[in-house]
Amino acid sequence: MPAARDLRELLALLEERGQLRRVRAELSPVLEIPEVLRRVMRRRGPALLFERVRGYPGWRVAGNLFGTLERIKLALGAERLEEIGERLTRALAGPPPMGLLEKLRGLREALDLARYAPRQARRAAFEDTVLEGGEASLERIPAFKTWPRDGGRYITFGQVYTVDPATGVTNIGVYRVMVRGPREAVVHWQLHKRGQQAYREAGERAWERLPVAVVVGSDPATMLAGVMPVPYPLDKLLFAGVMAGRGVEVYRLPSGVPVPASAELVIEGYVEPGREAPEGPFGDHWGYYDRPARRFPVLTVERIWLRRGPVYVGTVVGKPPMEDAAIGKAVERIFLPIVRLLLPEVVDMNLPEHGVFQGIGIVSIRKRYPGQAKKVMMALWGLGQMALTKILIVVDHDVDVHDLNQVLWAVAAHVDPQRDVVVVPGTHTDELDPAAPYPGYGSKLGIDATRKLPEENNGRPWPEEVEPDPETARKIDRIWSSLGIDAGG
Repeated sequence: MPAARDLRELLALLEERGQLRRVRAELSPVLEIPEVLRRVMRRRGPALLFERVRGYPGWRVAGNLFGTLERIKLALGAERLEEIGERLTRALAGPPPMGLLEKLRGLREALDLARYAPRQARRAAFEDTVLEGGEASLERIPAFKTWPRDGGRYITFGQVYTVDPATGVTNIGVYRVMVRGPREAVVHWQLHKRGQQAYREAGERAWERLPVAVVVGSDPATMLAGVMPVPYPLDKLLFAGVMAGRGVEVYRLPSGVPVPASAELVIEGYVEPGREAPEGPFGDHWGYYDRPARRFPVLTVERIWLRRGPVYVGTVVGKPPMEDAAIGKAVERIFLPIVRLLLPEVVDMNLPEHGVFQGIGIVSIRKRYPGQAKKVMMALWGLGQMALTKILIVVDHDVDVHDLNQVLWAVAAHVDPQRDVVVVPGTHTDELDPAAPYPGYGSKLGIDATRKLPEENNGRPWPEEVEPDPETARKIDRIWSSLGIDAGG
């Protein structure tokens, strides 16, 4: 099944599969709809479509669209999420073509990659209504207030589009956007994010304005591409095409920013380098109110584009599990093939949802030489979004990283704290981490929970692990059902 082409096709598909519930009670986007979404997310319940939004006639609100891996696979038309990463790695890995047939096959693969490139659309679904000037008010949009002490209403699942002034590369990022007034918002571009890089480039090039578009409710591939830690300078629209299995149809706004032609809502505007404002507090995914010490860019709204009968998409964050827990697991699966391309010894990885993804990562490797676990730690800490992971645990290939009991056994049985624990002081970290002594600056912890080679163990061989006698085990397997023991396996 192909990926859904727009939000409405996704909603229909979810309803057809029994994965969508319609809510007909009239509820407010201030606290009430977020409270319902939060309860359903914690129960890993269905996607929701709120059909009556208090104070916003004509709008509907969708949420929890990506609350399970099964729904994400359905949205992207993928049986395995790893196959998305493999589409990229197939074009990059393998020996160079030598004979004519191999060269033709290589050309075909290159053409396959080209078919993921965005395609220009002459018209866009969101041209039904165009609001400009004083009509282009953010107060017309049912943005959420999620937690009682949030500093205001937020667009929580908006894809923020920018074009890098230095390279022309399009970025899509899901950053929280605080409504500051009818025609102003504050974009939470963290220090390490690609949107912040474009903003900084605009300032260095003395640009008076950096065009920005905030898109809400488009095709699922572009919605999810916004949260993917795609390494710069890979274009996010190209990556969205890789995720969808086909090129994304885009419409170029008057400002020059390309956005998905299928979008429900597009806020078109600009930021001016140096024009910044306070932002927050905001109840974030760590489960605490984040109250930033620094200021963030102010988005000035020029126009708002809407589909007829628009559907607003929002999400809520807080202590896991929320919708972002499933999205984070999708990131883990999609990027595993790319991590393996760069670090061939990696077997599997787990970013546990209760580890808040950037808090804890667990990686298994096929270990061949002393110090290899620490080498993998250092490599991952220098790799894209993994660079923000605070604690990394490395285990052997035969430890299931998704079974936390096996991981705890490996830590208990294989770790000497003085030898196997690495603390990296004075390094970058997640700006939202409440434990960091300063936003974006703290330390990292690495735990080598692999079995140690003699060179790592004072020349001593690692002890032999206990295993059943094979012949006895086979005999008991044969007679197990006759023993009358109801004990599983």
